[in-house]
Amino acid sequence: MKDAVEIIAEQFRRLPGIGIKSARRLAYFMLERPQEDVDTFLNTIKEARAHSCYCSICGNLSTSDPCPICSDDSRDQHTLCVVEQPPDVQAMEKSQEYHGLYHVLHGALSPLDGIGPEQLRIKELLHRLESSQVKEVIIATDPDTEGEATAYYLSRLIKPSGIKVTRIARGLPAGGDIGYADSITLAGAVQNRKEI
Repeated sequence: MKDAVEIIAEQFRRLPGIGIKSARRLAYFMLERPQEDVDTFLNTIKEARAHSCYCSICGNLSTSDPCPICSDDSRDQHTLCVVEQPPDVQAMEKSQEYHGLYHVLHGALSPLDGIGPEQLRIKELLHRLESSQVKEVIIATDPDTEGEATAYYLSRLIKPSGIKVTRIARGLPAGGDIGYADSITLAGAVQNRKEI
């Protein structure tokens, strides 16, 4: 039988971005904590998981349905930002620049991985647009092949309805160095340039 460190490390490795060294370090850390700290940690995760759900309107992960964003009448009801995953909503909110509503697709088109329009919340998006006062859809999918394909697909579906479709700009990050940027990032920066 494997020792306790390896058993726990295997579980931590199931988390995104955790390699074997980090998993072992976390396993040792948890095994060295007082039992009450470990119990609190585990109970917190169990409680949070038991009280979490997906918003029936936008698809974001929340502790209420509808979520606080969809329930907030002070938000711009005319703008809808389409993102791939729930963490993308949090990232957009951190910017404090966007004050509209969201729609979470729960993925991006990837035919090679068997992810087509039916696996995403695209049908729900179109239904939502039919029965709302949305005048602009901002597509904020990732700037990778799947995200770009998803953005193009959505724009082709939405534009005939007369709703304005925009795409978030992309380019160099603040504090970035042009000499170290990849060609796709630089191309996006040039395409999305603006007058100063």
